[in-house]
Amino acid sequence: MTERHLTRDEAWALLEERGALLRGHFQYASGRHGELYIEKFRILQWPDVTEPLCRQIAERFRGMATVVAGPTTGGVILAYETARHLGLRAIIAERKDDGSDEREFRRGFELGPGERVLVVDDVLTTGGSIREVLKAVEARGAEVAGVGVLVDRTGGKVAFGVPFFACLDVPAASWDPAECRLCREGVPLIVT
Repeated sequence: MTERHLTRDEAWALLEERGALLRGHFQYASGRHGELYIEKFRILQWPDVTEPLCRQIAERFRGMATVVAGPTTGGVILAYETARHLGLRAIIAERKDDGSDEREFRRGFELGPGERVLVVDDVLTTGGSIREVLKAVEARGAEVAGVGVLVDRTGGKVAFGVPFFACLDVPAASWDPAECRLCREGVPLIVT
């Protein structure tokens, strides 16, 4: 039996119902500012929400990958659940210990030529974490099969040169701090 996908409205309602959509003045991990923040862990703590979203990603990429990879921290849960739906293994890319923005596969995770990797992540804002995982995959000689995310905040403006799927598009403006109107208005900043 094929289970039905969440519609855009159902997914949006779940984000709101579970308290994952926050409004205010936020500094994102990228350093940019915005007025809408999606708290991914308010989604990822609920298997009944995470499972159908990961199933959607899995179905979009079925037959295209041999392994699923995600960045720490939110990508760990997503890689595991997506891989479970595909009958594949899940691995994670962690930041290098030297404090750089590079990621690597540790803990005995093997990856090499001939493998096709589906990279998954939670919320796409600038694509930085995903690009770091893509580089780690390519450094091992594997091929990227595609990228799947729960939420795309960019309105489709970020591309990775491989097939891409987002369960939900939530375009939200973000600004360089020097251009942030909320800073100029004196709205208190919340660092995420």
